[in-house]
Amino acid sequence: MAAATAGEERKYEYRSDNYQKHYYADGGEPRLATTGMKKTLVVANWKMNPPTVEEAYMLFDTIKESVKKIKKVEVVIAPPLAFLGEITAHYRGKSVAFSAQDVHWEEGGSFTGSHAPSMAKSLGATYSIVGHSERRKGGETNEDVNKKIKALLKAKMTPILCIGEKERDAHAEYLTFLKDEIKEGLGGVEAKEIKKVIIAYEPLWAIGKDHTKAVRPRDLHEIVILIRKFLTEGYDLKTAHAVKILYGGSAEAGNAGVLVGEGEIDGLLVGHASLNAKEFSALLREVEMEK
Repeated sequence: MAAATAGEERKYEYRSDNYQKHYYADGGEPRLATTGMKKTLVVANWKMNPPTVEEAYMLFDTIKESVKKIKKVEVVIAPPLAFLGEITAHYRGKSVAFSAQDVHWEEGGSFTGSHAPSMAKSLGATYSIVGHSERRKGGETNEDVNKKIKALLKAKMTPILCIGEKERDAHAEYLTFLKDEIKEGLGGVEAKEIKKVIIAYEPLWAIGKDHTKAVRPRDLHEIVILIRKFLTEGYDLKTAHAVKILYGGSAEAGNAGVLVGEGEIDGLLVGHASLNAKEFSALLREVEMEK
């Protein structure tokens, strides 16, 4: 990882009620996070839902119709791998892309219940979520996540690296936790590859709740700035700003637009709200209006 040069860096600033941190390089004015993509990215993580392949296809069929009316949002669906092939086999459009929910870092071998990036890719996935908190809870480490990211890049797939603190403390030590997840998760990934990685900030305390429990847009904006600051410690400024940053955690119709607009993020990683076609369609329209 090549460190940023002084002339390429800017001043980043983070504030919270009990914590303040400044990062100076060339003494310039604060540079806010800016989107590096033409379209907002919305990733629907269905997790272990719905119960049957028939229901999965019905859900997708309804969503794909609503996506046809969306022009400024890129939609990615991450169904259970068991349903992925069935869905992609009957889809001939270009409005929706597909993601795996996880992969193994090996291409084959004695890994019961796992699947390689090439397997997911053969079913139509071009993205894969890695490092989700529900996987980390089961023992997945930053080292595991790093190997998965490298395997996905080798397979020419886009990794979606999930990071997020369990809780926020008064001394803001959770920022060190986030920094370690980024630094160790991306260790050894070169600048030319890092631009292909997406980071999804998903604080555990906000996952699976209603929109009132989501992070405040202002706080989200500050976290985005800090994430880019962390990236500049290993890459130059231009590269750090080329990395797309998503937010996940109680994002739904009602707060999606303000999270994207005021949070200055590149998109959303949506959980429970993506399992209701009507609500997910409303969320997409809300995000579309913010572009």
